[in-house]
Amino acid sequence: MANKTKKQSGKAALKAARASVVSKKGPPWGLIGAIVAVVLIAGGVFGYAFMEINSVKEFTVSEENKDPSDNIDGVVKVNYEGLQHVNPDQRVAYDQNPPFGGPHDGVWADCTGVVYPVPVRNESMVHALEHGSVWIAYNPDRVSGPALDTLKSKVEGQPYMMLSPYPGLDRPFALQSWGHQLKLDDVNDERVDQFIRSLRSNRFQNPEPGGRCDSNGTGFDPANPPPFAAEAPGPDAIKMDGSNLAPPQTSAPQPSGEAPATTTTAPPASQ
Repeated sequence: MANKTKKQSGKAALKAARASVVSKKGPPWGLIGAIVAVVLIAGGVFGYAFMEINSVKEFTVSEENKDPSDNIDGVVKVNYEGLQHVNPDQRVAYDQNPPFGGPHDGVWADCTGVVYPVPVRNESMVHALEHGSVWIAYNPDRVSGPALDTLKSKVEGQPYMMLSPYPGLDRPFALQSWGHQLKLDDVNDERVDQFIRSLRSNRFQNPEPGGRCDSNGTGFDPANPPPFAAEAPGPDAIKMDGSNLAPPQTSAPQPSGEAPATTTTAPPASQ
């Protein structure tokens, strides 16, 4: 009987000891760590999504944000008079290189997402900018291979976009829209997409919003565009203010589909 009592007492003592050990266990750090990790991941995901939404809004054209490029570091802005047309045999003494505004050809370069394999006459490209396009010009000696493919992917088939080599460019590449320019070194720079989003078809930033980009019936041949002139224009070049333009050239009939110089077409939807 005594032995039985001792065994019962021993079992009771063992249970008490186990209960004591259980009661003295520390916090479940593994579970806490897992919960903290989930919270941090969720916070990161939501934080990234919030920043992305704000970024899109920051570079989206609206009545309250007429020039989103003001939020892009490095953009150069110049005010240019539009609707000043020169003859095909005339040069313009542009004040920027590449130019991004000023007098230009009466016929615009095709800007329907064309990738030009050869340099194109400045005066033709500037007219396309007047219609709301973005022109990416690159130095063929500094941009090639995968880097060039990256630029092409941003242009091919995209309305109001064009890409062309630009010999002698002082930086690897430059983005132009009417009155705006951004020169960059890295084709993966986030400012490339920001510039395009901010200024392509921006109805507030060009003289002829919604102007045509196709070249059908205009006489401009994207497969054989007017050639780029590397030499500096002569003393008879048209001035940037258009002061030496003959009066008929400022009001000459426009190619089929373009509004007369005294009017503008209806603006497109915001991009």
